[in-house]
Amino acid sequence: MVSGGPYAIEDILGGAGYTTAVVILLVLPFLWSFPTTLMIGELASAIPADGGFYIWVRRAMGPFWGYQEGWLSLSASVFDMAIYPAFFVTYLGKFNPGLIAGWHGWAWSLAVVVVCCAWNLRGAPSVGDGSVWLFVLLLAPFAIFVLLAFWRGFALHPAVQWEHTTTRAALDTALMVAMWNYMGWDNASTVAKEVENPQRNYPRAMIGSALLVAFTYILPLIAMAAAGLDAKGFSTGAWVDAARSVGGPILGLAVVAGGCISGFGMFNALVMSYTRLPMAMAEDGMLPPVVARRNNRDVPWVSVLLCGLAWALALNLPFERLISIDLILYGASLILEFVALVVLRLREPNLARPFKAGNLAIACALGVGPTVLILYALYASRDEQIMGFPAMLFALLVALLGPVLYWFTTGGQNRRRLAPTAAD
Repeated sequence: MVSGGPYAIEDILGGAGYTTAVVILLVLPFLWSFPTTLMIGELASAIPADGGFYIWVRRAMGPFWGYQEGWLSLSASVFDMAIYPAFFVTYLGKFNPGLIAGWHGWAWSLAVVVVCCAWNLRGAPSVGDGSVWLFVLLLAPFAIFVLLAFWRGFALHPAVQWEHTTTRAALDTALMVAMWNYMGWDNASTVAKEVENPQRNYPRAMIGSALLVAFTYILPLIAMAAAGLDAKGFSTGAWVDAARSVGGPILGLAVVAGGCISGFGMFNALVMSYTRLPMAMAEDGMLPPVVARRNNRDVPWVSVLLCGLAWALALNLPFERLISIDLILYGASLILEFVALVVLRLREPNLARPFKAGNLAIACALGVGPTVLILYALYASRDEQIMGFPAMLFALLVALLGPVLYWFTTGGQNRRRLAPTAAD
């Protein structure tokens, strides 16, 4: 749900150069990933409920803010989920451009949506087991690439261009792409009831995965530098050329296949996460009850179908910068989660917390780094255009729909019934 391997970090290297890219990828986890994983570890182990972060915010601050958390996350998913089928199609086109010519590219993107929704109807265990194998398959070419790149550096002693001339805009893009590549930790919380021993496994999974993700991003970049490969112009899909230069056409094709697997696997895992949100909201009376219906594998099949339809309709939207709007909406929902962490510490000090992210002062401090980075993303995207609107204005309009929809979809009786209690 967070990472599909080194794919999608190409723009970080191309925009920042080796040294700056490695520094960004080393430092960002301490400011962005680890605070989030500690927050998720505490809340997921204390309140392991389907719906995850929506449940936490609702319990801490009431149904209105819970609804806004769900709305922000689901609206961000429209932009987020449009990225992965496009990523799949980009790498598929490297096998043969004719495969994605004309309407074929859209058809392949739609196929990713349909197949992943069908896979998710088989249940969380099937998606989880499949994600492990997909991750192994997409990383295998990079394991070979890293070995060959270091061997090339050892044998040929090429000159390494650690720095190259860049611009402020390129650095802004590099940092925002890095933030996007390191985000999504809270998505795993929405399937808590389908996780074995969540009190033990969530904190372990959060911290271990953060280390693994950083390792899989940084090691290939260092290997590239050791091999003397030029980072200038490195952009999405450029791993294929790098692999060919050190391992020949076969390794290049393996990296292409891995890129397709990465886009597909990320979409598949995130379907499982996002579709639990409408289900949890429907169970709370915030959406029609039919949305909460489950099949015999305990999968919210109506939610899967509705979300799949929304994502399919969004595939052709002309978003110039999906990552910008995704970061803004996701960032707003993440800030609410950090607020919920502190509020629950104050409102429910006796809540059993199998994993605790430090004392109250540390809990308050955890959200500082992510909030500063989110504000930076807002500033960096100030000139971005989304469907003809400035990105920040577009995000604000989307966010303001949340309160309007809340009043339309929940009646006064439901709002009173949903008032949070300590025993919730």
